[in-house]
Amino acid sequence: MNRPDPAQSGATLAAARPPAELRARVSRLEPELVAFRRDLHRHPELGRQEFRTTNLLRDRLVAAGLDPRVLPGGTGLLVDIVPAGTLPGTEFLAFRADIDALPIDDAKTDVPYRSTVPGRAHACGHDVHTSVVLGLGLVLAEAARTGELRRPVRLVFQPAEEVMPGGALDVIKAGGMDGVGRIFAVHCDPKVEVGRIALRTGAITSACDRLVLHLDGPGGHTARPHLTTDLVTAIARMAADLPGALARRMDPRWGVSLVWGRIASGSAPNVIPQHAELEGTVRCLELDGWREAPDLLHELIAKLAETNRAKWTLDYHRGVPPVVNEAVSVARLDAAMTARFGSDGAQVVESTEQSLGGEDFSWYLEHAPGALARLGVRAPGDPTVRDLHQGRFDVDERAIGVGVELFAALALEDDQD
Repeated sequence: MNRPDPAQSGATLAAARPPAELRARVSRLEPELVAFRRDLHRHPELGRQEFRTTNLLRDRLVAAGLDPRVLPGGTGLLVDIVPAGTLPGTEFLAFRADIDALPIDDAKTDVPYRSTVPGRAHACGHDVHTSVVLGLGLVLAEAARTGELRRPVRLVFQPAEEVMPGGALDVIKAGGMDGVGRIFAVHCDPKVEVGRIALRTGAITSACDRLVLHLDGPGGHTARPHLTTDLVTAIARMAADLPGALARRMDPRWGVSLVWGRIASGSAPNVIPQHAELEGTVRCLELDGWREAPDLLHELIAKLAETNRAKWTLDYHRGVPPVVNEAVSVARLDAAMTARFGSDGAQVVESTEQSLGGEDFSWYLEHAPGALARLGVRAPGDPTVRDLHQGRFDVDERAIGVGVELFAALALEDDQD
C-alpha cells in the first residue's frame, strides 16, 4: 500500500467539517459543468491553440467576480482567489487543470458531444479536469464573498500538457508557481470507478522523452549493396537492437523502456535510399535512469552506426521527469476524500501503481510539494475500459462533481501549512 496514514504528521484536516452547504453548492453547479465539459468535448483544441477554451473559461470566471490572467502565449489562465484580510506572504494553495486535446479522431458515434473537429479529440479527460477546476473556482468565489475561504487559492488552467516538455513550463515562466506552497491535480483514470480516487506516495508516473534518429548514406542500386550503405537494413537493426542494448547497460530497477512508434525509409523496391528515420520514446521509472539515458543512447548509436557504415544524428527531446507525489499531500487527499464520500465504510480511496505515462505536472513539483490523484471515471458495472489516448475514450460525468467537492474540501480546510 502506498497510501499514508491520514493521521501522520501534517495530514490532520478539517475536511470532515467543511461547510454544510458544500455538497448542495456543487450539486447546483453540476448541470452547468457537465454542459461545459460537453462543449469542450465538441470543440477540442491542441496545445497552445486553446484560444476558444481560454475565452470560455475567462468569461465564466469574470462573471463569477474573479480576475483571471491570460498567460503570455494567449492560451491558459491563472486565477488568484485571495480572501479579505490575507496577510502578505501567505502561500497559495494551487489546483491545476490541463486544457488541451489530442491529435486523434473521436471514434464515438453514439453521444451528442462527439468532437466536431476532424483529427482532434479530448481523449485524455482534460475537458473533465478543466471542468473540475472551473467548478472549484465558482465554489470558492462564493466562499470568498461569504467569508468561508480563509486561505489564498490559485487556479491554474494550463495549456499544452500533451506537447513535450509541457505547458507547465509556460505557467512557471509566467510566475504561476510564485508564492505557491502546495499544489494538487487530478487525472482521469478509466480503470477506477466513479466516486473513487486512486493514490500513490512517491512516483506515480514516469519520465518520458522523445527521440528521432536520422541515418544517412550515399544510396544506390539494390543490385550493388556492397558499394553503398544499406540504410533499410541499418535502420531495421537499430530498431531491433537499441532497446535491448540500452536495457542491458542500465540498472533494471530504473525501469527504462525504449519503444519505437515510427520507422521510415525508401520509396522504391530497387533503390537503396539515402535517408532513414526512426522515432520513439524513452520512459524511465527513476530519475537516475532519466538522467543517464541520453548520453548512453548516443554511445550505443555511434557503435551500431559504425558497424553499418551509416552517418547519424540524434534529435533527443527532453520531455518530463516522473511525477513524485509528496506524502503529506497524498495524506490530505486521502483524508478529504474519505471525509466527503466515505460514509458507511464505503471504499472511496484505493492504491494505484506507477504508470509509464508521462505527465508535466512533475515540473510543478520541482517548485512546491503536491500530489496528483487518479480520478475515477468508469461507470459502476461497466466492463468496458475506454483507455486514455483512444478515440472511444469517455467518462461517467458524475466524476466532475466528485472532483469539485474533493478540491473544495481541501481549499476550505481550517488547517493550513
